[in-house]
Amino acid sequence: MIAEWHINQSMPGKVERFIDSDEVPAVRGFLHRATEPSGDGLVLTHGAGGNCEAPLLVASAEAFAEAGLSVLRCDLPFRQARPHGPPRGSGGEDREGLRRAVGAIREFAPGRIFMGGQSYGGRQATMLAAEDASLTNGLLVLSYPLHPPGKPTQLRISHLPKIRVPSLFASGSKDPFGSPTEIESALRLITAPVSFLLIEGAGHDLGFGRRIGKGMQDVPLRIVRAFLDGPGLKPPL
Repeated sequence: MIAEWHINQSMPGKVERFIDSDEVPAVRGFLHRATEPSGDGLVLTHGAGGNCEAPLLVASAEAFAEAGLSVLRCDLPFRQARPHGPPRGSGGEDREGLRRAVGAIREFAPGRIFMGGQSYGGRQATMLAAEDASLTNGLLVLSYPLHPPGKPTQLRISHLPKIRVPSLFASGSKDPFGSPTEIESALRLITAPVSFLLIEGAGHDLGFGRRIGKGMQDVPLRIVRAFLDGPGLKPPL
């Protein structure tokens, strides 16, 4: 494993550039060391149009690190292959990259391991968890892309009943990829413990676009609180 150390003094704790290229696909991104480690870890990935530098991922990783989790936010293989453009194929390689990232963070987090991400990244995490429940202790899904905008019948739900780990889904009330009612209906397909955090007034970026939306500054903290208080996700006593 090759570790490139990069500390950003503007962030709490310590943030290190992370590269593990021992196997293919490689794991590339940033590791946020927990301020006061609980032993738990979280892997976060990005949407189809972005990368691991997405403002919501950075802010959420900071907030989780402050709460005691080590966080690896990483670029999926399709983004490592090219800086721009959408994913290709069925996403199998991206899920394998996510699987490798989960393995990589275990070196820094001996406790529970969670995985998730924003939009496409969150969807791939749910699909991977549906394939292999032993891989993670829970899911964090930000802005699940339930259907393409304007195409409410093209639902991405076939794998949801196979999810066997607790999860938190967070969505904006103005998200064109799924209304609150649509998301809540889809979540009823999951038999494992699941909670839903609605961010009023937010779109698909949960208020963290090029600029942070008015009143959205505390969204990452709200996500952390909802996640750590979620059924099946609370830290052990």
